[in-house]
Amino acid sequence: MKLKYLNHYNKDTQSQVVKLIEAQQLGNHLLKKYPSTHSFKNDKALFEYTIDIKNAYMKKSPPLSKTIYDGKLSVIHNALGTHHFISRVQGSKLKVKNEIRVASMFKQVPKQFLEMIVVHELAHFKEKEHNKAFYKLCSYMQPSYHQVEFDLRLYLTYVDLEGKIGDCR
Repeated sequence: MKLKYLNHYNKDTQSQVVKLIEAQQLGNHLLKKYPSTHSFKNDKALFEYTIDIKNAYMKKSPPLSKTIYDGKLSVIHNALGTHHFISRVQGSKLKVKNEIRVASMFKQVPKQFLEMIVVHELAHFKEKEHNKAFYKLCSYMQPSYHQVEFDLRLYLTYVDLEGKIGDCR
């Protein structure tokens, strides 16, 4: 079985996931860890949530102009969220706007998954590359970042198999 979201994990980890899938327990496993979804269902709530995280951990970073759910983003293109730095010349000044777009499928996921996406995109404001400093910043903002990222990959595998977004029931 090919696990496209887990292909860079070791064979033992992949084997454990395959066993969960074959026993039809992947959804139950996720539901036990993450029993409910978040309440940030619209762009305004998502923006406020993102600002709260940014203000708690990245006060000195440039301001955030916009955070929205984007129905055009898809996991197929390896984009769970995106960050944009838009530069515009206004008179003699260069104005930069920072935006985050989160795939719409994340309107119906556990809060920890949404937080992981937001933290990941905010970290790109300071660190452009996926390097050691980037992941250190992610872990600073969300101490369980690496576990939640793995669980999100399990969730995406579940969605692929079951064709359902949201609850793992």
